[in-house]
Amino acid sequence: MSRAEQPSRRTVLAAAVAAAVAGGAGRAAADTGTEGVDAARVAPPTVDNRAWTTYPDWRCGTGRGTRPVPGPRPGLVIAAPAGSTDYTDPHTGRTARWEYATWTSPVHRLGVPATEVIASWNADTPDGTWLQIELQGTYSDGTATPWYVMGRWAAGDQDIRRTSVDDQSDGRSSIWTDTFAIDDPATGLRLSSYRLRLTLYRKPGTRLTPKVWRVGAMGSDVPDRFTVPASTPGLAHELIVPRYSQEIHIGQYPEYDNGGEAWCSPTSSQMIVEYWGGRLTPEQLAWVDPSFADPQVCHAARFTFDYQYEGCGNWPFNAAYAATFEDLQGVVTRLGSLTDLETLIAAGIPAITSQSFLKEELTGAGYGTAGHLMTVIGFTAEGDVIANDPNSPTNQAVRRVYKRREWENIWLRTKRYNAAGKVVSGTGGVCYLYFPACPSPGQRRALAAVGVR
Repeated sequence: MSRAEQPSRRTVLAAAVAAAVAGGAGRAAADTGTEGVDAARVAPPTVDNRAWTTYPDWRCGTGRGTRPVPGPRPGLVIAAPAGSTDYTDPHTGRTARWEYATWTSPVHRLGVPATEVIASWNADTPDGTWLQIELQGTYSDGTATPWYVMGRWAAGDQDIRRTSVDDQSDGRSSIWTDTFAIDDPATGLRLSSYRLRLTLYRKPGTRLTPKVWRVGAMGSDVPDRFTVPASTPGLAHELIVPRYSQEIHIGQYPEYDNGGEAWCSPTSSQMIVEYWGGRLTPEQLAWVDPSFADPQVCHAARFTFDYQYEGCGNWPFNAAYAATFEDLQGVVTRLGSLTDLETLIAAGIPAITSQSFLKEELTGAGYGTAGHLMTVIGFTAEGDVIANDPNSPTNQAVRRVYKRREWENIWLRTKRYNAAGKVVSGTGGVCYLYFPACPSPGQRRALAAVGVR
């Protein structure tokens, strides 16, 4: 289970079975079962997604020392540094000099004035480079937020320690690990627009550069709810996704959030990365104790770890990790229903969902949790949810079937009662989506149907 969900550290965000597809052939299966996808559907009115990904997107921002690069995967790189600065890494105490360049997005006016915003980015950071992502917004009363740091990130950990930044607030909004949140939504205050700023860093005197392929954010205003309406089953289909248990890694590498018992997020991420064909090389895995099974799960934990949060459950860090694999991209979003998940599964796209529940609220789980990530891979003929649940004793036991009505409620609600009877937060439909850099037409339609482009 993921420490990223613990309320003390984060404001938690409020027909027969079709032919299965092999993990390595996930792309080939992308168009199966999409006949029922309605391309005219839009994201739920509680969610607004915006991303900058195309060459025209990168040209429309304001750059200082950056330049857009065209190609099959357009991106943003350092052209000529805008300046240099010292950065003292709070987790190592080391101070180093870095050249930097910046890019600021145009202002995006939210179609859904938001109580919460989560940024996502996909990038390559060669050794000797890293990047910072910031958000600055305008409230519904016309006043502005400060520039908030949403993450300092590198794919590796040899130059800086990737980190969120605590203690950011202006008394009206705050950053909780990876989430911008209005402090008191009951006042009616909302974030009406925002812009993002990327700062790309490299060692002085080199030609190295990060390359950013995608940056964006999901704004949402999900109403408080203890229950959600029941959905009608509409799909029977199962994707064949690799199964990995976090539990077999208990005690391994405790420096990364106490070992496997807290690795639900990176374990889920690794399952889907490999579903899409992502593989780690022996050289990349050489640091892992050769006696450990599934060393790629240890690798995912290390390279999603947030040194400030002291956990592997930073949502955007997981999406960014997935996008370090060739031809993959990742985003954090919210979905509005199991119908949305059915749309994605029909297009061959599994999803990683975040939920919290008491033991008795999810039949067959055998545990309760303040926050846990699992991978939804399909639906039974009865409409029940098929999930790869990493909180399982073995890899073989990872595949679970959970009752549809129970599962959709624990995932989509924003309020719940904990074991002490206290009202605490639910996740409100948060999920990670990982999908090809060049989606097929069927995948594009499915993603657009749930508000992701």
